[in-house]
Amino acid sequence: MKTKHPVAQHVVERNLSPEPESMQKYSNKVRELIAKKAYELYEQRGRQGERDVEDWLEAEQLVRKEMNTRRTTP
Repeated sequence: MKTKHPVAQHVVERNLSPEPESMQKYSNKVRELIAKKAYELYEQRGRQGERDVEDWLEAEQLVRKEMNTRRTTP
């Protein structure tokens, strides 16, 4: 009889939300801008998966920077 490795039995819960928690504080309009930017980043990387959270966070920074630039520009 085979026994399972104890590490294999440990299940790590993962946030299954389509976006990081940091995104949930924005309006729908801003979230849409960030989502579009994240998709652009994904395409620029050649559509390689498994980096969706990184894309979201980088997109969030870029959009926030763009928004701040617009506010300070007369």
